[in-house]
Amino acid sequence: MGSEANGICVYCASSPGKSPLFIEAAKSLGSAVAQSSHVLVYGGGQRGLMGQVSLAALEAGGRVTGVIPEAMLAVGSEKGETDAAKSHPAATPGGWPGVDVVVVHSMHERKLKMAEVSKAFVALPGGFGTMEELFEVTTWSQLGIHAKPVILLNVDGFYAPLRDYVNKAVAAGFIHEENARLMTFVDTPADGDWGKAAVDAISSWETGGAVYKFNWKAKSTGVEP
Repeated sequence: MGSEANGICVYCASSPGKSPLFIEAAKSLGSAVAQSSHVLVYGGGQRGLMGQVSLAALEAGGRVTGVIPEAMLAVGSEKGETDAAKSHPAATPGGWPGVDVVVVHSMHERKLKMAEVSKAFVALPGGFGTMEELFEVTTWSQLGIHAKPVILLNVDGFYAPLRDYVNKAVAAGFIHEENARLMTFVDTPADGDWGKAAVDAISSWETGGAVYKFNWKAKSTGVEP
């Protein structure tokens, strides 16, 4: 899926979070994606970390693809329109150089499109939506649907409990030990540059894990098993 894709997909919250470290990391990531000549792919929201990461990419001279369902676009963003959201470049499809807004019908279509145009996935801190997206693309790696990096930025220790969960699931026999590698956790970089750390993690990533060998391009013959 998307072997020629040049996007780096960022999963993050439509809220800013309570720590300024989250916003700093989002800005750093957006700038680094632009400077690495990749397209920043995200959920199309204009608020919170979504707004910060996308605006930082644009300010650094990069390109942004926002993928958003019609229902959310109709109210301006994931949580409704605000004055800040109205001023964001992605608020007006086609109205800002470097912005490509892709409007889809459903959340399922949104996630599929984001994956298709991306070569890697990076997770900033977020809530239920971020976790759901993160686990889905990791599961797709395990199932052999794609082979792409899944990078988690452990800003202020946010993803430490998730890393503990993965290790506990391995110990309990629910996740194959090799598949713990399907998620790459990036801890606080020495220079504090989260964006560079994310891009470096993508560049150094190697395919691994006990991937199931399903043929996802095969079509049913209609023969009963």
